[in-house]
Amino acid sequence: MKNFYIYTNHTKDDKGKMTHTIRDYLQLKGCICSDHVNDKVEGIIVLGGDGTMLQAAREYVSYHIPMIGVNLGTLGYLAEVDREDIEQALDSLIADRYEIEPRMMLSGIPVIAGECLAPQTALNDIVINRKGALQIINFNIYVNGRLLSTYSADGMIISTPTGSTAYNLSAGGPIVEPSARLIMMTPVCSHTLANNRTIILSEEDVIDVEIGEYKPGEKQEVNASFDGRCPVDLNEGDKIRILRSDQVIKIMKLSEVSFLDILHRKMRM
Repeated sequence: MKNFYIYTNHTKDDKGKMTHTIRDYLQLKGCICSDHVNDKVEGIIVLGGDGTMLQAAREYVSYHIPMIGVNLGTLGYLAEVDREDIEQALDSLIADRYEIEPRMMLSGIPVIAGECLAPQTALNDIVINRKGALQIINFNIYVNGRLLSTYSADGMIISTPTGSTAYNLSAGGPIVEPSARLIMMTPVCSHTLANNRTIILSEEDVIDVEIGEYKPGEKQEVNASFDGRCPVDLNEGDKIRILRSDQVIKIMKLSEVSFLDILHRKMRM
């Protein structure tokens, strides 16, 4: 690998010091650092943290270029390389000593007043939350066109295995090995005891999360977000249709440190 693009979260890279350090090192080794993503770029180096990796994934998934994260924040799950290991990591990339780990993504299609809007992708999760005052949201959940259940909850999280350690985990959902192929649905603060568990679905399932009726004469303020971005307002009867995306993110893995090792370190902090 000789041609790179560096994607930087400038709020975490003080005055661009790490960006310049990486660019200078790569150029010293005879590599090219492109100013923008193009067909010649072989790898994207993401400087920041897991949030920056999610943003880069959404922006560049259509290029099918593998990514690796340099962690400039707290210990994350997506950004593998620490500051002190950067030169060793770059040497491995240059020498093609890495593995590619594909990660599934979700596609979310807002259906507003019966009209399908442009789909949005998510590497971690699609979240439907209340937008305004504190109120319970009534959800009707359909899987492959059939009603699965109704929920009264503060929100609903539809996540990938990669996203299992994000909001899903905070809401009491399970931790899943990130290379698995499945979809999780976790209610946020369910107000129904019978429906307070995560449901694990096949990667082939199509899920419709429909906003149900609230109270006569009262309007629910609800929105959906995709990896925390691109919020879409929803009203009663609107829905988000969620399915596995045709796109996958390619994550470059350098070390033999497993997901379970990272999880062990994270849970000790």
